[in-house]
Amino acid sequence: MQLFDIEADPELNHLPYDGTVQYYGKVLQTALADHYFEMLLHRIVWENDQALIFGKLLTTKRKVAWYGDRRFEYTYSNMNKYALPWTEELVELKQLVEELTGETFNSCLLNLYHCGEEGMAWHSDAETDLKKDGAIASLSFGAERKFAFKHKQSKEKVELYLEHGSLLVMKDTTQSYWLHRLPPTKKVSTARINLTFRTIVA
Repeated sequence: MQLFDIEADPELNHLPYDGTVQYYGKVLQTALADHYFEMLLHRIVWENDQALIFGKLLTTKRKVAWYGDRRFEYTYSNMNKYALPWTEELVELKQLVEELTGETFNSCLLNLYHCGEEGMAWHSDAETDLKKDGAIASLSFGAERKFAFKHKQSKEKVELYLEHGSLLVMKDTTQSYWLHRLPPTKKVSTARINLTFRTIVA
């Protein structure tokens, strides 16, 4: 797998305190990133996401998929998800991410945003199923989008732009002290696919 010349500094922590966020920049050449975008778009079993909020079942325009080493049960937004077996493309991307980060992952949550008007509200990935303070590696394909962090107490914000074929890693106490979101925007009309590799604790 051919890597792109990484301009970003993965040693730089983009959070001022209470966590670690590393941005590797583009880790895949554009042609290879294009290839994976098309493969993921057409070969992943996408479903509209659902959330149970105050007893009301909400269905999002955004689509999701969940893959892993085995049929993990994963709960978020009061809904249970069950992991599907890895696809060939996901195994290749998992190996790339593990080589770059030195971390290991056993599952991946994927999001498909059809356009900029689809986003994600403030939240932290702090479900009890996840390894506490474990690394979450986020690979982005397609449209470049803003990604924002907000400290839970100080409300200080940090914003990054995630490029096509880029890698972002959140680890240490990031999920305990920071919220993150993908703000909706009318300036983006094309799709984005995001893969978040993570570790589920049995």
